[in-house]
Amino acid sequence: MPFGCVTLGDKKDYNQPSEVTDRYDLGQVIKTEEFCEIFRAKEKTTGKLYTCKKFLKRDGRKVRKAAKNEIIILKMVKHPNILQLVDVYITRKEYFIFLELATGREVFDWILDQGYYSEKDTSNVIRQVLEAVAYLHSLKIVHRNLKLENLVYYNRLKNSKIVISDFHLAKLENGLIKEPCGTPEYLAPEVVGRQRYGRPVDCWAIGVIMYILLSGNPPFYEEADEDDYENHDKNLFRKILAGDYEFDPPYWDDISQAAKELVTRLMEVEQDQRITAEEAISHEWISGNAASDKNIKDGVCAQIEKNFARAKWKKAVRVTTLMKRLRAPEQTETATAKAPAAAAAAAPAATPAPAA
Repeated sequence: MPFGCVTLGDKKDYNQPSEVTDRYDLGQVIKTEEFCEIFRAKEKTTGKLYTCKKFLKRDGRKVRKAAKNEIIILKMVKHPNILQLVDVYITRKEYFIFLELATGREVFDWILDQGYYSEKDTSNVIRQVLEAVAYLHSLKIVHRNLKLENLVYYNRLKNSKIVISDFHLAKLENGLIKEPCGTPEYLAPEVVGRQRYGRPVDCWAIGVIMYILLSGNPPFYEEADEDDYENHDKNLFRKILAGDYEFDPPYWDDISQAAKELVTRLMEVEQDQRITAEEAISHEWISGNAASDKNIKDGVCAQIEKNFARAKWKKAVRVTTLMKRLRAPEQTETATAKAPAAAAAAAPAATPAPAA
């Protein structure tokens, strides 16, 4: 198949389903995501294990677009902190995307299992994410859905690297982007405000991730009925637009000033003033010795278990691609009134992502 060629029309371009099953044992579905099913696949000749994402074409244009998009982007990238594309099969009814298998844990699970956890551990995680994102940005690729659930350890070894997964919302930045998408709690102000946006949205999301890893709390949290998406998101978006977060005591009392300064620069409301991934790598908290080695595990873990075990935050990891209900709070009542109907069509709650 030609590089990046996923617009298929002629019958000769399609793989036969037997080509997939002759080479791989797919096993049972281990997870269902918004657009696809995920299998743990075993290559028959070698016994090697991979992750397989299966997209059904009959599920609609959005699903087909997501599959094509992920294939195109993954064919472009090769970086140690990005799960690599292994194989692609496109039949008349399905897309099969085979990726490296990450066997490690999610970052949250890793933190909870540690006897000692400090800013230096967080700095190591954020550095790897920044390096991967700086690489993507050098190719003019915007990930658009960076979040903790998409960061996993590659294996269970002590010094395992972090890898980024889930590229179906990633986009080439050919001019500023208009389509709002992502996970609400990680959205940048320019996305919430329906402005044109680009690579800085990823840096904002890294700031949100860093804030959570250092305190166990989300920077923007809205206490509302977990099923009341309209009011929850309306109030959440108002806070995001205003950059309305704080370094609340006692959770931030033991966190260094350098860490707070980097969070502030990553979560700068004005996108043209936000620090870039490349610049952030050179920040003293990442590349210097400014990250504290004081044990902050007890405080962080207590807040993680308090905040992220709640059903409402399990729902908060939902991904919305159309985002028709995304409305800046100051928009008209007419526009806001349309939100409930659109919310009904939004993606269902995503389950916590496995090592994929």
